[in-house]
Amino acid sequence: MSGLVEYKCPACGGAMEFDSALQKMKCPYCDTTMTVEEFEAMQKKDEDDTGNAQQSENAQWSSGGNNQWQDGETDNMAVYVCESCGGEIIADKTTGATTCPFCDNKIVMKGNFAGDLKPDCVIPFKLDKKAAKAAYINHLKGKKYLPKVFKDENHIDEIKGVYVPFWIFDLKAKADFSYHAEKTRVWVSNDIEYTEHENFEVKRAGTVEFEKVPADGSKKMDDTLMESVEPYDFKEAVPFRMAYMAGYLADRYDVPKEECIGRAKKRIRRSTEREFRNTVKGYHVIDQEKANMEIQDQAKYALYPVWILNTTWKGKKYIFAMNGQTGKIVGDLPADNGAFWRFIAMWGAGIGLVLYALLWVFMVLL
Repeated sequence: MSGLVEYKCPACGGAMEFDSALQKMKCPYCDTTMTVEEFEAMQKKDEDDTGNAQQSENAQWSSGGNNQWQDGETDNMAVYVCESCGGEIIADKTTGATTCPFCDNKIVMKGNFAGDLKPDCVIPFKLDKKAAKAAYINHLKGKKYLPKVFKDENHIDEIKGVYVPFWIFDLKAKADFSYHAEKTRVWVSNDIEYTEHENFEVKRAGTVEFEKVPADGSKKMDDTLMESVEPYDFKEAVPFRMAYMAGYLADRYDVPKEECIGRAKKRIRRSTEREFRNTVKGYHVIDQEKANMEIQDQAKYALYPVWILNTTWKGKKYIFAMNGQTGKIVGDLPADNGAFWRFIAMWGAGIGLVLYALLWVFMVLL
């Protein structure tokens, strides 16, 4: 396994981070700023000058004391040694960027972003932790059935910025559809009602192209949650540089492209069927009979920014995700069942009063 990359400030030696507001590297201790390109050029020069690029060969899991591990329990774990404080950092083998829990040093596991594992591009974070907290608080507003105690007293257990691995697909769907359609005409003649049914066979064929369809490549992330924070603006993607990882967590993909393409094709198949179906108009009944679709794909590997927020309510964990580029936030919320049923009772009572009033007016008029 390749070594660790650290992000030390050239002025004070502190751990530099990628600042989402400035879109630059910034030291939180002395406010030194540098572009990502300048910082990586400085790092390369330092490594060339010293001839001592940081390497940590064959990192392995090790356990201390008398702890006993079950067979296979440590298969996906590794221990890295922080070169700032010497502390041992335990992580699973898909972890690409993390923070030393002892000295807060920002670290990237270089080997997880090398060779075939190197992403083609990355969308850098544009929104910081404060923005994520503000979005979460705003998300709670206006929720009629959200328990008041949850809103007033709930605290965020954890908030973390994560670069999530995504496979980005360009897809071309060549489609051929057949529909059974029906027109109905009703008329009355000599007090007799007539109904006429006309049946049609409608065909549609064509090609639809889809660009930058994402599918997350991490087993740790819920697929539905990751789809819900879309869309991302791929125009803001930049070539991958490890310095963008500084100050954030990151994982390399552990779901291969071949598995993710199925999800992407399922999404574009639904979209293609809907778009072709919308071109069949002027009929009262439309049933799809046949559908032939050939899908071609090309893929890129990218890292997308996501803020993950965790909170606990009555022993149940709630997870929220915010798009680190656009600020869109999603997540499930608890419901106040009492408030819901009170609303239903009041609504029912209101409807009852209206019906009673209408009945009274009707009886008076009679």
